[in-house]
Amino acid sequence: MESHDDLSELEEFRAHHHPHLIAQRLEEGPDSIYLKEFIYGAVDGAITTFAIVAGVAGAGMSAGVIIILGFANLLADGFSMAVSNYLGTRAENQHRQKIRQREFDEIDKFPEGEVEEVRQIYARKGFEGNLLEDAVEVIVSDREKWVDTMVQEEFGLSLQTHNAFKAGLATFVAFCVVGFIPLITYVANWIMPGAVADPFIWSAGLTVVAFFWVGAMKGRFVDQHWLISGLETVVIGGIAASMAYGIGVLLKGLVG
Repeated sequence: MESHDDLSELEEFRAHHHPHLIAQRLEEGPDSIYLKEFIYGAVDGAITTFAIVAGVAGAGMSAGVIIILGFANLLADGFSMAVSNYLGTRAENQHRQKIRQREFDEIDKFPEGEVEEVRQIYARKGFEGNLLEDAVEVIVSDREKWVDTMVQEEFGLSLQTHNAFKAGLATFVAFCVVGFIPLITYVANWIMPGAVADPFIWSAGLTVVAFFWVGAMKGRFVDQHWLISGLETVVIGGIAASMAYGIGVLLKGLVG
């Protein structure tokens, strides 16, 4: 016997798959979700900033050095990552457009060969006989759909174009916001001297919370349990921070 939750979920699925809503979603196309850019920027911001905090603290340098190097990292590295992501996304869009134009040219110059490519693509999917020929005829009757098919099936590219500026902005904002967390205690002591008794311990604790929050949020989007995803991010970030702290202690011993 189905539970109340199972019945509610079934009704939700049924409503979600109403023919009108399906047509609307297909017409609008998939949304651009900049989750990868946000997670990438957030994790890297927290790791690199806390790595600086840990390395400088391990070397026994002053809190002022931590603040200066931390903010320099936030702005310079954050901007560098954002620009790299912007250029990478833009290059991906340009590559897709280049492939599309090449396919249009090949359809004009050698349509028989392009028809055969579509035929073999769908034959590999299990189409055969009259059904295969009908599918090929439908696809090649529309040049846009024909090219879309080749871009997806022959080159394995998504048809979705991402906004390069938004991708870079998501990375920069996430990097700066989450990357500032390891510096909070040191900035607080700079504004109000003595406000935090042991800023490094508190910085480490806040960074762990930041790692866990980013990982847990990622888990919700990728259908991974929030606890597992959060702990996974904490472990990865903790390894990087421990390495930075150890390097700081080592360099202190060598230089000192």
